[in-house]
Amino acid sequence: MTDSAVRLRLDKWLWFARFVKTRGLAQDLCESGHVRLNGQPVSKASTTVKVGDELVVVLGPYRRFLRVLALGVRRGPAPEAQTLYAETAEAERLTGFLSEFRPGGEGRPTKKDRRALDRLKGFD
Repeated sequence: MTDSAVRLRLDKWLWFARFVKTRGLAQDLCESGHVRLNGQPVSKASTTVKVGDELVVVLGPYRRFLRVLALGVRRGPAPEAQTLYAETAEAERLTGFLSEFRPGGEGRPTKKDRRALDRLKGFD
């Protein structure tokens, strides 16, 4: 196999794995410095990835630690996209750490909670 057969552009992989909705958004994500490949910041969407590479992708307030398991050949359904990557142990450690700070089941604030917040902020 040639080297190009075992590598894929990073923007295409992000799109195949359904981290972004369009290739253009994938390019913007790469060029904005929100992606790290094997510990190095990525500045070009044309950077190639291969099976076994480690990625850190920052999407809004979330940081995803990924290992590339497969390259993919199309942007298929979500179950197919989830087979392209695996969360690393670092991600599992951080998820457990962050879940301690947000108690589960609280959901959205009630009307009473919103009124209390308004009083606190001085919007009486």
